[in-house]
Amino acid sequence: MEDAEILALFQARSEEAIRELERKYGRLLFTLAHRIVGTRQDAEECVNDAYLGVWNAIPPARPEPLLPYVCRVVRNLACKALRHRHAARRSSAYTVAMAELEPCLAGPDSAESAVAADELVRILESFLDALSAENRVIFLRRYWFADSCREIAARTELSEKAVTVRLTRLRQRLRDHLAEQGVFV
Repeated sequence: MEDAEILALFQARSEEAIRELERKYGRLLFTLAHRIVGTRQDAEECVNDAYLGVWNAIPPARPEPLLPYVCRVVRNLACKALRHRHAARRSSAYTVAMAELEPCLAGPDSAESAVAADELVRILESFLDALSAENRVIFLRRYWFADSCREIAARTELSEKAVTVRLTRLRQRLRDHLAEQGVFV
């Protein structure tokens, strides 16, 4: 079933919409949540909460494309669950990936005072747009989807060491890009 048809089911308030959403994207959504929270039960709970959130949001919202919207909902719920459960501990691939990226970005208070949140988003988008397609995939697979370097290497047919080196260089390029834009970390 196509995304437009699933959205039409949501608009019609048909419970079939959730079943079709799960049938089409359930495995991907579970994998995304599981990479962040680290446990099957918590991942399933995040995905189910996301289905409820999407059900409550549509209508009036009509997100197009549907997949990124639902992924964002799942990711946000998984991040919230992770923060709630493990405020002081590292326990998942996601927290390790974010720890790698932490030196590139300022803390929440200094980022908000230096640049408005939407301006920071624009700067990050311009950074991603300037990357080659392969580097963009590597960066997003690591820091959005929390893939391990081994998984990224298999996906891109690079060695694990090459992925690690590229990520190091990409983080440095991000720091430089932020500094050029006046965002100091």
